Amino acid sequence: MRPQQGRPSFAGRPGSAPSSAEGTPRPQLPTQYVNFSFFKVDPAWRRLSQEDQEQGKAEFAAVVKEYQGMKGNFILSYSMVGIRPDAELMLWRIASELETFQKMTSELMHTGLGKYLTITYSYLSITKRSVYVDKMDPEHQNPRTHIIPGQSKYLFVYPFIKTRDWYQLSFPARQGMMDEHIQVGGRYPSVKLNTTYSFGIDDHEFVVAFETDDPKDFLQLVQDLRETEASRYTLRDVPMFTCISHADVMNALNTL
Repeated sequence: MRPQQGRPSFAGRPGSAPSSAEGTPRPQLPTQYVNFSFFKVDPAWRRLSQEDQEQGKAEFAAVVKEYQGMKGNFILSYSMVGIRPDAELMLWRIASELETFQKMTSELMHTGLGKYLTITYSYLSITKRSVYVDKMDPEHQNPRTHIIPGQSKYLFVYPFIKTRDWYQLSFPARQGMMDEHIQVGGRYPSVKLNTTYSFGIDDHEFVVAFETDDPKDFLQLVQDLRETEASRYTLRDVPMFTCISHADVMNALNTL
C-alpha cells in the first residue's frame, strides 16, 4: 500500500497516542502480532536430488499459502541469498493471534525443506500507536497501528533499543527530538516505515521495517538520521537485514 501523495511515509514511534486534536477518540483497530523469521538452509539440502528438492519446496510453499489464505494474516516472502551469510530466506508474518506463528512454524519445519532449515533470527513485536505527534501529518498514527505491507521490491529490517536515559527525558524534550527525526524522514517519501514494539516480549524494544524500491534512498535516509539529536539515544540497532521481495513464495524458495 503506497503512502498518499503529499504525506511523508516516515512515521511511527514509541508509545500510545492521545485522541485527535478535536477530542474525538480515534477508532480502535485490532492488535496485530508481527514476526520476522530468518532461515538458513543446510548445505546438505543442495546435495539432494532435484526431485527431492522440488518436493520439499512444494510442501513448504503449501503451508505458507494455507496461512496466507486465513483472515487477518499477511505472509510475505523475501530472499537474502548472496546478501548475508547467516540468512537466506525471510518470512514477514502478521497475524491477529500469537499462536499462529507457533503453529505455522511447526508445520513449516516438518516439511521436506523445513528439515534442512535453521531459524537464525526471529523477532516478535506488536503494532501500537505512537505517543509522538507528526506535525506534518498528525492523523497518520491511527493507520500506522494496523500494518498493511506494501508492494516495494526491497525491505530493510532491524531491531533496536533506546538508552535508559532516553526514557528519563521529559516528554517535551523527546517530542522536540522526534520532530527533527520525523522531518528528516519526510524528505524521503519513497521510503515507508513500519514501526512495531517489543517491550517485554522479546530482547529488543522495537523492530522497524522499511519498504522502498530504491536502496539508495534508504541508505541516505539512515545516514541523515545519524546526524539527528535522537540518534544519541540509540543503544543498539543491529543486525540489519536487506531483503528482496518475492510475491510468490515459490520464487523465493527457488533462489535457495
